[in-house]
Amino acid sequence: MKRFIHALYIGFLLSAFLIGTGSSSAQGYPSKPVKVLVPFVAGGTSDIVARAVAQKLNEAGYTTVVENRPGANGSIAAEALAKAPADGYTIMVGSIGVLSINMGLYRNPRYNVMKDFDPITVVIRTPNVLITPPGFPANNIKEFIEYARKNPGKVSYGSSGSGSSDHLSAELFKQQTNTFGVHIPYRGGAAAQADIMAGQIEASFQNFGTVVPLIRAGKMKALAVTSSERMPQLPNVPTLIESGIAGFEVTSWQAVAAPRAYQRKSWQSYMLTSQRVCVRPTLHSDLPIKVLNWFLIDLNRRALFFCC
Repeated sequence: MKRFIHALYIGFLLSAFLIGTGSSSAQGYPSKPVKVLVPFVAGGTSDIVARAVAQKLNEAGYTTVVENRPGANGSIAAEALAKAPADGYTIMVGSIGVLSINMGLYRNPRYNVMKDFDPITVVIRTPNVLITPPGFPANNIKEFIEYARKNPGKVSYGSSGSGSSDHLSAELFKQQTNTFGVHIPYRGGAAAQADIMAGQIEASFQNFGTVVPLIRAGKMKALAVTSSERMPQLPNVPTLIESGIAGFEVTSWQAVAAPRAYQRKSWQSYMLTSQRVCVRPTLHSDLPIKVLNWFLIDLNRRALFFCC
């Protein structure tokens, strides 16, 4: 039951918008387009999820615009969200890096997730997968480690940005395998994937769902996944744990957040009401990223969410 569930999320989001932050619905919400901020370049996980959400909202009659604001591992978009009015017209689809890791990574972040944001829901949770160009000499984790040890510093690891789950997955991998490689941060996973396919970098831990079609098409090679069990979409790709790296399990997530509501009771009320007004689920079937699980977020436990 954990792996694939019916995604009631779109109903949750739609009804949350309908109810609004108290006064919004009373004034005929929405009276203008809803903006969905994406902290990375087009083509990555955050972008794919945001555009799927926006499409469903548009189909339901709500004009929704996706706006990519990449840079600083999502900090530019997150700062824009923090400064936006809490009126239901600006939300953001952000990753674990943007909504959690950045708080511990930067000395003076330009936003504070605890003070500036209200989390709405986690849309997806997904493992990462270690990918290389098709012609890379290693075909499994054992060979990859041997290659990295024989060629210290020659392996470059691309990531969607410093502090992202794919960056930290690579750092954990190097630490646990006693290998060394150069980190190359990009402004999103899609850019790192492009350089993998072009052979410009040697490796990357990318979100699983976004690269499955590319792996199947032979445009990149998958060596192992960071989940505790093999993924059914690529059953021949082993986990890092079964490849000999004990305890290596990493899960990334994408969540929807909004500016911190000024009227707390109204905000919580629409969240609770929205759970009872879900429409027929369609988002999951349209996403190329396979959902592991999702959950609604209790605003009283936001600290637990933002720190996980």
